[in-house]
This record gives sequence, structure tokens and C-alpha cells, in this order.
Amino acid sequence: MTGDTYLAYDYPLLSAFWTMLIFFLWIMWFVLLFRVVLDIFRDDDLSGWGKTGWLAFCIFLPFLGVFVYVVARGKNMGRREAAQARAQQKQFDEYIRETAKGTGGATSSVDELARLSEIKARGDITDEEFDRAKQLVLSGHGSPGHH
Repeated sequence: MTGDTYLAYDYPLLSAFWTMLIFFLWIMWFVLLFRVVLDIFRDDDLSGWGKTGWLAFCIFLPFLGVFVYVVARGKNMGRREAAQARAQQKQFDEYIRETAKGTGGATSSVDELARLSEIKARGDITDEEFDRAKQLVLSGHGSPGHH
């Protein structure tokens, strides 16, 4: 055996570098593979047979299948992912709006505390009155004005 064969083992830091590089590339490969598989299922433009063909290509010849898929359909992968993110954000915003409307017109504790804080800032109530009113609001006994 020559010294060139064991170059990585002669320098332990180089061996650790190569191990980390290979591990990183291995993880990145799986990330790319899963992104391609998810994109195949996400694409509404592909027919069922098209999805089956791409999925079979990526499973039986993974390196070639993923490479060809990224070259052929990679540009639209980002667009589909961005569209899905926008749709999820829109759905989340609608959920928040519906949840906020669900209070039935009653003022929330946060609104009551903000109103109390404004009254105190104007000097209309003392610190002691503010603390009592705040305790009433936080305890859930309604707003201090509705005794």
C-alpha cells in the first residue's frame, strides 16, 4: 500500500471533513428526493398516469429520475411551492378573522384593558381604581362599567 491510498487517514481532520461532507450530501440528496416526490403529488397539471410515471422513474432510477425531473420541471417547482404557501397563509388569515369575529360583538379582555389604560393615561382614574378595574377584567367578571 502506498501513502497516497491512506491520505485521508494520515490527517484525521481531513478524514472528519470528508465524513461530514459525505453525510451532508447524503442528507441533501434525501431532501431533494422528498421535495421532488412532494412536488409530483402537489402538481395539479399532471394526470394520474403522469404522476405514476414520474414517481416510478424517481423510485426505480432515483438519481436519473430526480435529475431529469429537476431539469424538466424544476422551474415550476418553486412556483407551485410559493402558491401553496400563499394558499396556506390565506387560509390561516381567514381562520384568524373568523376566530376574532367569533366573540359575538362583546369586547374582549384585551380591549377592556386597553380602554382602562387610556382612561388612566388621561388621568380620569387613579392607580388604585385602575388596579381594581384591571382585576375585575382579568377575573372574568366583565367590564368594570357593567357592575
